[in-house]
Amino acid sequence: MRYAIVTETYPPEVNGVALTVHGFEQGLRARGHAIDLVRPRQHDDAGGDTREGDDAMLVRGARLPRYPGLQFGLPARHRLLAHWRAQRPDAVYIATEGPLGWSALAAARRLRIPVASGFHTRFDHYMRDYGAGWLEPVALAWMRRFHNRGDATLVPTGELADDLRTHGFAHVRRLPRGIDLDRFHPDLRDAGMRSRWGVGETGLAVIHVGRIAAEKNLALAVRAFRELQVVRPDARFIWVGDGPERARLQDANPDFVFAGVQRGEALAAHFASADLFLFPSLSETFGNVTLEAMASGLPIVAYDYGAAREHLRDAAPDAVVAPGDEAGFIATALRLAADDDAHAATARALRPAVAPLQPDRVVADLDALLQSLVEGRRDEPQSVAQAPGA
Repeated sequence: MRYAIVTETYPPEVNGVALTVHGFEQGLRARGHAIDLVRPRQHDDAGGDTREGDDAMLVRGARLPRYPGLQFGLPARHRLLAHWRAQRPDAVYIATEGPLGWSALAAARRLRIPVASGFHTRFDHYMRDYGAGWLEPVALAWMRRFHNRGDATLVPTGELADDLRTHGFAHVRRLPRGIDLDRFHPDLRDAGMRSRWGVGETGLAVIHVGRIAAEKNLALAVRAFRELQVVRPDARFIWVGDGPERARLQDANPDFVFAGVQRGEALAAHFASADLFLFPSLSETFGNVTLEAMASGLPIVAYDYGAAREHLRDAAPDAVVAPGDEAGFIATALRLAADDDAHAATARALRPAVAPLQPDRVVADLDALLQSLVEGRRDEPQSVAQAPGA
């Protein structure tokens, strides 16, 4: 098979969408498929429209406001039509709903190529976090229109699938996320790293990993840390990541440790070297960092939705909190910080709970789903097939 993957974010950019898409790409290649990657050009890309040896079609992009290092792809419908007419993919996976994603959707429909789209980001919820709550239904309608024009909308949890169906999304299919258990492992705990953080072996290293931005509900993480610091004066708060709120947060909290963006083994070592992960976000579609923390044996406090509901709740029910219960979030953080037995019991339960989530299995499921779309298109009666000019 030849699959096209269209995305407006891709490594070395660090976010859940980029890393998930990269995992899909590499996994499908390993299964013997040809991959036609379409993405915006990045700063370190050489000249030309393709990247040698990587089957990548590079398009123009523009910076995403307030997010240094991230961009969106500009419309490229005509280029995609010419590109896919010359080398037609069997199916297309579109990871993002930006201008490039809309162009890819239009081109694939014109050429009658089956399309699966990934629902990765709750842009509708972001409207509230950026003071434009009145735009939430507009954003949801915009996403619904995009995804319903494809053949399948892939989501990581049953909870999200049910929610989207109630809001009129069609063809919703669940595709679980995987986690690399070899990369994320408790054995990567690094005493030298903890020392650089200012935390001894018996101290408490509290961590937050993710984009440092308004939609992550960071004020609650700060409040929870300040309260647990009363009972654990040896605690330090380490922030891994970057984003538009970093400078403000750093100025207001000079005792916090800001480690910046971490990748690969360095990121895994940060997870394994910490003692407690505070994750108060309410805007996640999934939350890959939840699986990364669990694979690292790192106790996490999170709200009961997304990855936490799908995987953490059964393994450590006392670590998940009803969404919006800020007092409960803080109380849970205090308990895990102060009760060594509860902390140890939670840590022991986490890694076994994600052991079945092998990335190879997820990619195999994606492959099977895409092939089913291809077969469905082949079997579609011509009388009901989409007209070429649609």
